[in-house]
Formats: sequence, structure tokens, C-alpha cells
Amino acid sequence: QVQLVESGGGLVQAGGSLRLSCAASGRTFSSGAMGWFRQAPGKEREFVAAFSWKSGMTYYADSVKGRFTISRDNAKKAVVLQMNSLKPEDTAVYYCAARDTTARPMATMSNYDYWGQGTQVTVSS
Repeated sequence: QVQLVESGGGLVQAGGSLRLSCAASGRTFSSGAMGWFRQAPGKEREFVAAFSWKSGMTYYADSVKGRFTISRDNAKKAVVLQMNSLKPEDTAVYYCAARDTTARPMATMSNYDYWGQGTQVTVSS
């Protein structure tokens, strides 16, 4: 059974940094991708960033470009989301997601096959 294990998150002041990590247990996604979505209170879940294991390409939401960086950790079979210059509007539960293919749009939730439990990120002003 595939499990996505998330770590990181927490409370930080505006302008600070946090690092999220997501490791897949049970298998790899060498032909697919892994990414992050987030959901703020009262809002829909939205795409944040994704990494294609197949091509090495990265994808970002406009709201995080230049501030967030997604990368891979080959040893841990994980993806890491480095979040810098955090803003209060980045406050949300962040969910790791994984998929077996890369043919369909990265920013669409329904294109992901597996989901983590979520980790809280809170940015204070």
C-alpha cells in the first residue's frame, strides 16, 4: 500500500522560511510526479508546485513563483518544498500528492492518484 509521509510545516513569522518534505513508502513514481497542494480555511484546495520524476521539470502556481522551490531527494525518494519569503496568505494545510503519469495537467487535483494526510503551515503577520 502506498503511503505519502509528510514532514515539516509549523509556525513562522512573515518573511520567514519553512521546508516541507514528502516521502513515498512502498514504491517510487519514476514515471510520474509528486507535488503539493494547499487548502486554506473556507477555500478550495489549490495547486502549489509539482516535480516530474520522469523529466525533472518543475511546475509552480503563479502565487508562489520566485518564493517556493520544489526539488527531489533521490536518497529518500522524496520531494522537498522549500518555502521562502512566506506571507500570511500562505497559511494553509499543505497536502502532498503523487501520480503515476505526467500526461495530464499538473495543476489539476483529479490527476493525482495518492494523497498525504496534510501538514499545517501558519504564517503570522
